[in-house]
Amino acid sequence: MTTSIRTTCAYCGVGCGISATPTGPRSVTIKGDEAHPANGGRLCSKGTHLGETVGLTGRLLHPMVGNKRTSWDKALDLVARRFRETIARHGPDSVAFYVSGQLLTEDYYVANKLMKGFIGSANIDTNSRLCMSSAVAGHNRAFGEDVVPATYDDLEEADLIVLVGSNTAWCHPIVYQRIQAARATRGTKLVVIDPRRTETCEGADLHLPVKPGTDVALMNGLLAWCDVEGITDSAYLADHVNAPEGFWEHIRTDHDLWTTAKTCDIAPALLEQFYKLFVATPRTVTLFSQGINQSIRGTDQVNAIINVHLAAGRIGKPGAAPFSITGQPNAMGGREVGGLASTLAAHMDFVPDNVARVGRFWAAPAMATKPGLKAVDLFRAIGEGRIKALWVMATNPAVSLPDAGRVREALETCPFVVVSDIIADTDTSVHADVRLPAAGWGEKDGTVTNSDRTVSRQRPFMSLPGEAKPDWWIVKEVARRMGWRNAFAYDRPADIWREHARLTAYQNDGARLLNLRSHATIGNDAYDAMEPFRWGGTPFADGRFPTPDGKARLVLAKQMDIQSPLRDWPMTLNTGRYRDQWHTMTRTGLAPKLARHREEPLVEIHPQDAEALGIADRDLARVQTAQGNSLFRVAISEGQRVGEIFTPIHWTDQISSGGRTGLLPRPLVDPHSGQPGFKSTPASVERVATEWKGFLILRDRPGMGQPVKLPCLWSTRITVPGGALYEIAGNGDPARLDAFLPKGDRAEAMDVTRGTRRVATISEGRLCAILFVTRTGILPSRDWLIRQLEVEGVGGSVLAARGPGSQPGASGDRGATICVCFDIGLNQIVAAIREQQLVDVPAIGKALGAGTNCGSCRPALANILAQTSQETLHAAE
Repeated sequence: MTTSIRTTCAYCGVGCGISATPTGPRSVTIKGDEAHPANGGRLCSKGTHLGETVGLTGRLLHPMVGNKRTSWDKALDLVARRFRETIARHGPDSVAFYVSGQLLTEDYYVANKLMKGFIGSANIDTNSRLCMSSAVAGHNRAFGEDVVPATYDDLEEADLIVLVGSNTAWCHPIVYQRIQAARATRGTKLVVIDPRRTETCEGADLHLPVKPGTDVALMNGLLAWCDVEGITDSAYLADHVNAPEGFWEHIRTDHDLWTTAKTCDIAPALLEQFYKLFVATPRTVTLFSQGINQSIRGTDQVNAIINVHLAAGRIGKPGAAPFSITGQPNAMGGREVGGLASTLAAHMDFVPDNVARVGRFWAAPAMATKPGLKAVDLFRAIGEGRIKALWVMATNPAVSLPDAGRVREALETCPFVVVSDIIADTDTSVHADVRLPAAGWGEKDGTVTNSDRTVSRQRPFMSLPGEAKPDWWIVKEVARRMGWRNAFAYDRPADIWREHARLTAYQNDGARLLNLRSHATIGNDAYDAMEPFRWGGTPFADGRFPTPDGKARLVLAKQMDIQSPLRDWPMTLNTGRYRDQWHTMTRTGLAPKLARHREEPLVEIHPQDAEALGIADRDLARVQTAQGNSLFRVAISEGQRVGEIFTPIHWTDQISSGGRTGLLPRPLVDPHSGQPGFKSTPASVERVATEWKGFLILRDRPGMGQPVKLPCLWSTRITVPGGALYEIAGNGDPARLDAFLPKGDRAEAMDVTRGTRRVATISEGRLCAILFVTRTGILPSRDWLIRQLEVEGVGGSVLAARGPGSQPGASGDRGATICVCFDIGLNQIVAAIREQQLVDVPAIGKALGAGTNCGSCRPALANILAQTSQETLHAAE
């Protein structure tokens, strides 16, 4: 009998527990871990379909120097030699590591120790800089330490939950489920503050569509309202909080309701409703995420939120706290060990006493004495030639960093680039001199820390494929080859965990809440059996903070002027995630079901803007900024504010000719945290005309290799069962696409009137490929054709795009996928509502299963139900 392995999800900072049961060498059944405190057995769509992502498609399985396979010894010797030589010639600050929230805590620890204690530079930064470093800076300014003063349990204790800049239903679905459960059981009120009307807003008690970048004004206005209403806790402020000179004068000036509403561009009555609700509800959790952090004033926005909670005494109590929720699975673990260039280690900064303390603990020969370069500055330094050797671990900066075109130029000019990753070819690794095959999720062994400080074990349930190795092993082997054998004499992750735990406790007299003393001597067996645990207890419950005087600090946060629309860039670009995708899709892109929710990268635009620009739904449009441009499919959405657009972050050159959002944002950063402002870039949008459109479906076959690069203006690829689907459009002669059809018997049909051409290649009764192109006609549904990839006995009739005996047009079109967990489409849901007279979302779930697993589609189901009911009513009239 196969044993289930308890591990942790690979995606967001919720940190859900997973029960993984291997069913073969590269197959596994995934279920939620009912005993895990974060999710209690629930999983979102991405976690549910993790089993579809553990194959070896695209994996890097051997060390590579250039495009040639080499041995581990030769690759590691080369990396160590080139780093040694660069340091000897140009100094320690001429090298850098760029790491990732995908690393485990043990991986992070070894990389940080090597760079800051032995190389002697703090030039190690992480892609977590892009998602939550403003929260880190805000916590440090207010509390004296990067401590999240809330837990998921507070969501069940709160009477009011305020979501600020967080599309929780899509980005943290299990947290959203817990919020919805609290609303159902205790009547918790929900307020969503977001410029966009996302699915998180559906069913909320209040939605405030504020102007982007006005969160400081909003929260300062709230604090001013609390002050007038007398709910600021004067005793708590006197005993536990310091305020800078002029703080209250600033809050009491120009932060009245009307001025604040004008700044935030929302109706005063709406703002007043929120303020009154907050004042009346002591048990309030304010949960914030990327919409707050990813701003060039993100740290001030964080502190404006914390200020309100401190002033009202709503902190350190059940159901009352500001709550930063992170994006990546181990962003918190990276923060704990010092994976950011701005921190040293174990929640210590670079003051001389801390540098000396960590130096003693590590017996380090060359301690870094000052912060290193943060992500954007780090890649700017590479482009300027100041950094000459770079090691990128488990991330894809050529896609994810702002102004990604400049990042690519920097990577191309850097004298020596190392990439350790699980994927052979990424937009970043194409610039690498050395590629090192790293362990992937399902093969990794170590720990992660989630958003509420819960540490969980990530356990391997699959063997390492090919010659892949754990990241900690790769780094320690380079360190040993650089001359530091004894300091990096780790045999297993437990060795590293114990050292990390000892460092958190070393000469820690209570000044820092991060203290893992009880784990400093944990045995190997106990480490293997480790249950999830939360460090820090209930922070600040006693009113003491890890500052020199034990008091928290209010921070004077001022609203910056909001830039008016520019002549050449009249729109404001916001960027973010889709529900069923993750980062640059190297994992989620392998799961056919996850691909169907959003098959193409869309630019979402308000109908009023679309009409003014002559753009129709499903057109192609070019989004342009001062940094670059890229093509997107258009989605007209009333959820957008007028003058603002939204694009997703996931698409890469490996899977699409457009949708490259990373090319567009400005490389401007918050002055305190160094976090880029991805949420408000001046942009323009214009329609792009094409002469034809179509799609190409290719069946997987041995030797197929990397995704096909099609010679047309628009080409986006998704994985489907048995192969791949390419959506295409372009100008000129589409016959050029014939060259990408595999060999086989060919069937072809043409409609000269509509300029439609259909071509299929078939081999031994199996469909190899099918190409549909039209100039003026309507394209059929892809669903039935995709199913033919796995059917035997296919013939030329496949060109009809429907099964024998079907009515014309009846091609099994389920419609756009709404419920990914159960693969249920829009047309199926509408039909069930009408035929079974379904009246609410639970009834849809009972009839079809939709919405009964992760729940992230429930807001969409409610919308469909309302729209279908309205259409039925109109038809009856």
